Amino acid sequence: MNVVASVCEGCGGRRFRVFVDDEQGAAGRVCCACDNPAYIADSEEVWEEVDPGMACCPCGGEEFEAAVGFELGDDGSVRWVTVGLRCQEDGQPGIYVDWKIDYAPTDHLLSLA
Repeated sequence: MNVVASVCEGCGGRRFRVFVDDEQGAAGRVCCACDNPAYIADSEEVWEEVDPGMACCPCGGEEFEAAVGFELGDDGSVRWVTVGLRCQEDGQPGIYVDWKIDYAPTDHLLSLA
């Protein structure tokens, strides 16, 4: 598995408000420092069709560090995307959404954490 930390392209920030749809498999993030939005993996392709909600830690925290795990197939293509978040309030990590990738090519997804 390749794990890539989420970093804001606008300011280099690493704290985000994260929106997820765990039924359809999609995630987006908004930088807490500069409000720059970004989609995770291929989420932009389905964003208009999903109903994302704001990720929230059981402690009530809504700001997270994020990392994306990309499970690769034998041919090196992405087969599964997993979004892990670490709450900035209490430090607790968790998996908030994951989804299967069933198309190719997928190389572009590795840069969309």
